[in-house]
Amino acid sequence: MTADLNATTSIPDRTGIDDTFLAGFDRPLSREGTGALKWDGRGGVFATNDVLPVWVADMDFAVPEAVSAALMARAAHPIYGYSLMPEAVYETLIGWLWDRHQWRVERDWILPAPGVVPSLHAAVLAYTQAGEGVIAQPPVYFPFFSAITGNARRLVENPLLEEGGRYRIDFEHLERCAADARLLLLCSPHNPVGRVWTEDELREVLRIARKHGLVVLSDEIHHDLVYPGVRHRPLATLAEEGDRIITAVAPSKTFNIPGLGLSALVVRDAGLREPLRQAYAHLHFGGANPFSTTAFAAAYQHGAAWLDSLMVYLAETRDEVVRTFAREAPSIRVVDAEGTYLLWLDCREWCRVRHLDDEALKRFFVREARVGMSPGILFGRGGAGYMRLNIGAPRTVIREVVRRMVIALAG
Repeated sequence: MTADLNATTSIPDRTGIDDTFLAGFDRPLSREGTGALKWDGRGGVFATNDVLPVWVADMDFAVPEAVSAALMARAAHPIYGYSLMPEAVYETLIGWLWDRHQWRVERDWILPAPGVVPSLHAAVLAYTQAGEGVIAQPPVYFPFFSAITGNARRLVENPLLEEGGRYRIDFEHLERCAADARLLLLCSPHNPVGRVWTEDELREVLRIARKHGLVVLSDEIHHDLVYPGVRHRPLATLAEEGDRIITAVAPSKTFNIPGLGLSALVVRDAGLREPLRQAYAHLHFGGANPFSTTAFAAAYQHGAAWLDSLMVYLAETRDEVVRTFAREAPSIRVVDAEGTYLLWLDCREWCRVRHLDDEALKRFFVREARVGMSPGILFGRGGAGYMRLNIGAPRTVIREVVRRMVIALAG
C-alpha cells in the first residue's frame, strides 16, 4: 500500500461478528513439536530455529470448534479403513458455493482430489502433451512452475505488471502467449500479490481463452479470504457456453485444514472431466480419508460465522501492519492486499541502497530480525526484491514480527 493509508484501507464492519471468535484468534497456541512444517521445519528452511516463522501458507489459529468436534467424533470409532467419498462432501460444497458465491454447481461437476497442487499436475497431464505450452503469470505460487516443467511441458510466462503499487494482467502479452499455448493456470485470488481480479479482468481472460481455444484452470483456493469492500467472482460464473474452465476449490486455506489434504475440481463440461478422470487414474488419485472428508463437510456446514470473524481480524491486522511500516520503516512498501492472509513486501528500494541480492535479503531478515519469510524470488519473474509475509497468526505475534523487522531495518 501507499503511504496514503486512508485511500486504500477500509474499516472492517464488526456488525454481527462474534467477539468470542475474535478473542480466539488472539490466543497463542504452540505448534512446536506437533510436526508442523511452519514451525518444526524452520531449521531446514532457515538454518536456525531462532526465527518467528511467517512463511508457509497456513495459519496459527485453531480451526472452528465444529471441525474439531466432528474429527473427535469420527476418531471415537476405532476403525480407520478404506473409505468412500461421502455425499456430505458434495452436498456441503454445493451449498457453500451457492451461499457464499452465488454459484450453482451440480454434483456431477465435482471431482474430489487430494489437494490443489496435485490437481495442477493432473490438469497439465490431461490437457497438454509433452512440449506444449502452459501459461503461468509470475510472480505466482511456485508449484505452478513445477507442474509445468516437471511434466515436460513448456513454461510460457505472462508476467503481471506492477504499476503504482498495484498489479494487473498484461492482456496484450497474454493474447500473444495464448497463441502458443494450450492451458492457462490462473491464480484467483492471486498468491502472492493479493489481487482479487475484477469482473472486467476475468471477462477479458475468458475472451482471450475463448479466441485461442485455451483451457483455463482457475486456482481459487483463496476465494473465501477476501477483505471488506472487495468481491471475488468465480471465473466459471462468467463463462459462456463452450468455455473450457476448471475451478480448483478447497476448505483448506479458508478453515486452516491444509494438512488434511482434500480439495475439489469443479468442471461443468463433461468432455473436460473425462481427461481429468484419466489423469487421476494415472496419478492414482482415489479413495477418501475418513478424517479429511469429515473436516471438509463440517467446515463448510458450520464454519461461516468463524470465517466472517476471521476476515475482520485479518483485515485489522493487515491495516495495522501497513500503518506501522509506513510510519516506522517506509523503505518497505506493503502491496495492497485485497485477499489472502499473505502480504507482499516490496523491499527493492532498501535492497538497492544496501546492495543486497535476494539471498542476502533473506539472510538479513533471518539473522538480523530473526523473522522467517518466503523470499519473493521463489515466485518467479518479478519477485526479486520482495518478501512474502504470512499474517495468519495472533496479532501479538505479528506485532513482534514487525517490531523485529523495523528495528533491524533501522540498524
